[in-house]
Amino acid sequence: MFAGAAPLAAQFPSDSSEPLAHARELLRETPLVDGHNDLPWRVRELAAGDFDSLDIAVHQDSLHTDIPRLREGLVGAQFFVSYVPADLIGNGAARFALMQMDLIRRMVERYPETFVFVTTADGIESAHEAGKIAALTGLEGGHAIEGSLDVLRTFYDLGARYMTLTHWASHAWADAATDEPRHNGLSPFGELVVREMNRLGMLVDLSHVSDSTMMDAMRISEAPVIYSHSSARALDNHPRNVPDPILRRLSENDGIVMVNYSPTFISQEVRDWAVTRDSLVDSLRQAFTIVDVTAPDSMVVDTAGLRQAVAGWTETNPAPRAHLEQVADHIDHLAQVAGIDHVGFGSDYDGIDAIPQGLEDVSTFPAIVAELLRRGYSDEDVRKLLGQNFLRVLRGAEAVAERLQQEMDPIVATIPP
Repeated sequence: MFAGAAPLAAQFPSDSSEPLAHARELLRETPLVDGHNDLPWRVRELAAGDFDSLDIAVHQDSLHTDIPRLREGLVGAQFFVSYVPADLIGNGAARFALMQMDLIRRMVERYPETFVFVTTADGIESAHEAGKIAALTGLEGGHAIEGSLDVLRTFYDLGARYMTLTHWASHAWADAATDEPRHNGLSPFGELVVREMNRLGMLVDLSHVSDSTMMDAMRISEAPVIYSHSSARALDNHPRNVPDPILRRLSENDGIVMVNYSPTFISQEVRDWAVTRDSLVDSLRQAFTIVDVTAPDSMVVDTAGLRQAVAGWTETNPAPRAHLEQVADHIDHLAQVAGIDHVGFGSDYDGIDAIPQGLEDVSTFPAIVAELLRRGYSDEDVRKLLGQNFLRVLRGAEAVAERLQQEMDPIVATIPP
């Protein structure tokens, strides 16, 4: 399949420890760029954004990510995202995004021996050479700009180098993969957002968006696009994953899909179980709707009863487990369909509840690299997956921005959020 497959497969039998040692060598040589980590959200959720209360300099059982495990996993560059919940659409989304970006900056300043905040491809490589982890940030959810390209530019100036056009919900200018369409893709304002992101040098992230939004954005964008945390729909029919027809177009755009580790995105069996459970919850919610004793004319859900009923079902129907090999299967498929130059890692650690066996936290990146070596990936291919592909994509966006800033002024446009 890939260059060097047979020799490597022979060199690294499945029971050998040599692939793991070689994986670590490659990770030391080439900065691993992980496209999506929700540590800022977890620190906000668990400790109100306070690193005194949740010190990531030491192992934290409540997290997938802390400094000891980032070092053990040989992470070279990490996108720590400013996730903005979809329920904040039109209700303080920009404020929350600013709070999260401040948290990321405070984290870097608190742990300067570990992190350096960077915004360029050269910065990633310089951090790696200095033995530090490059910390980057992106916005997860285009509703964070509240319908203003002025706000978009401000987030860029604060360091955001990608923006996921939607989260779970469609909004005023773009349709999400997991909600009803409002525009059949991008609205006219949404097209302006993509053009201004190109002019700025902010990567257009198409994780979470609908297929129509994907196609619109790839048609409009002059710069490579990214999928910061998505997998292959052919292997797991989740709307958040990328379908083969769009994967085949990715080489034309020179973009990248960064593989998500969420079990519901990599295992069809887990996905089917989750759909069954969600259907059960929907049906039980009606059964557990009761009269509100404080307002007899109103109805409320007996959440305790509903929770107990779902727990009983889950006990007799436990969730299946996803595993490391399935993540490698997705990498195989993406590399075969989109091309080895268009695949990377976007784990979604600390943004997902369940974790595949063998990939329990950020320390396990050598394990997935070792699995790829066992499957016959050459050193050259592994280096591409680790970070060279992403660095090429980011440099491509930087070059487009340099050109467009000579050709056009900032776009001025605003719509209601």
